[in-house]
Amino acid sequence: MARGEHHRIHAQDRQQRNRILIAQEAARLMSEHGIRDYHHAKHKAADRLGMPETQALPRNSEIEQALREHQRIFQADSQPQALRERREAAVEAMQFFARFRPRLVGAVLEGTADTHSAVCLHLFTDDPEAVPLFLQEHGVPYETQTRTLREDRDSQRDFPVFLFAADNLPFDLTVMPGDSLRQAPLDRVDEKPMRRASLQGVRELLASAHHQVEHEDEFEAMLAAALR
Repeated sequence: MARGEHHRIHAQDRQQRNRILIAQEAARLMSEHGIRDYHHAKHKAADRLGMPETQALPRNSEIEQALREHQRIFQADSQPQALRERREAAVEAMQFFARFRPRLVGAVLEGTADTHSAVCLHLFTDDPEAVPLFLQEHGVPYETQTRTLREDRDSQRDFPVFLFAADNLPFDLTVMPGDSLRQAPLDRVDEKPMRRASLQGVRELLASAHHQVEHEDEFEAMLAAALR
């Protein structure tokens, strides 16, 4: 092998190792410090590791995979409980906001939610005052923000966001016009249309997770009996 080719392969190997290390550190920061912005997490991780090489930064999908692995290893008990708690809260919130055809999005849907995560919903209405009026009528104090989402690879759009807390859980509502229900904005992880779940879809997720736990308990009981 020529010396130049050897150096090229060595550089590629080092770059891949750095990407993995940065992804793991970004996942740790997101999990332990509540950082939810992938771009911020990866750059902060690179700085902490002394690896400011732009070409070594992992893709968002690599960080998400590292986050799932981190939760599996270090939060095997607490993370599933926090996830279920937020999915159950999502069901209640979606029933409450039923007139706005709510859809669950983000970490609570994807399964990476933890104790730092908000329940994120998309609500749909062509009346810009409908959601704040609804919140006021029900005595729900809220804060407002604006969120920029990409509708496709070439365009983006600003949407109003309403933040509030209920039962010590944070909620994040992005309000969109009715026609946005047909086409989801692009996901920050893979730049594909964002996954969204209806109320029935969230109920099915909860039921599926419940059955899985039941089967695991049955298996553990069988194993314990076999070992006696």
